[in-house]
Amino acid sequence: MRDLTVVLPTYNERENVENIVAAILRQPLDLSILVVDDNSPDGTGEIADRLAAEDSRVEVLHREGKEGLGTAYRAGFRYALERGAQYCFEIDADFSHNPDDLPRLYEAADGADAAVGSRYIKGGGAPDWSFFRWLISRGGNLYTKIIARTRTVDTTSGFRCYSRRVLETIPLDRVTSQGYAFQIEMTFVAETLGFRIVEVPIMFVDRKGGESKMDSDIFWEGLKVVWGLRKKYADLRNP
Repeated sequence: MRDLTVVLPTYNERENVENIVAAILRQPLDLSILVVDDNSPDGTGEIADRLAAEDSRVEVLHREGKEGLGTAYRAGFRYALERGAQYCFEIDADFSHNPDDLPRLYEAADGADAAVGSRYIKGGGAPDWSFFRWLISRGGNLYTKIIARTRTVDTTSGFRCYSRRVLETIPLDRVTSQGYAFQIEMTFVAETLGFRIVEVPIMFVDRKGGESKMDSDIFWEGLKVVWGLRKKYADLRNP
């Protein structure tokens, strides 16, 4: 495992996994990729195994079933840290995030503690979205900022780079949220622990293939989780 490791959760991404792995490995960084596959019934895991056999920079972590995005990232982070990773990236497998932005995320994280690809700062955006979809997402982030008092603008972004010191300090066993709520919770805990998060403008586009994993349960979980964050992590805050 290289110092820079991209953690790539997959579930039914056979249309995208080979192309996204190739796009990540084309970046001008010494990267490794950890595919975390939740026993995809469409054969994504088998494709990932083939890619790993063809390139030593690719490894695959197979899980028994669909356990959620949050647990996939937690498992991936632990696996990568145990094998010496100094920085761990998050990225979607569906090309919603542009792999060409990975160097910018790394540069920002290397100068701080973590970096978030942000749709809601100058230079960022989501050009494929309807106004209603943008309003729901933007409203959710403003809601988080008001209730949880976060400083990060795009708390729900899933395109990130964490330094080893952040992931080793965050109590990952306590970060139990899934979906977008996982990103919110990780942001809140990192800020509470005093880490500096830098936002990097990105363009978020709709997936190129496969089906979206977003559903109403993920949305409502996010709203519910925000209310309990300050109480859940009260012991981490300075007196």
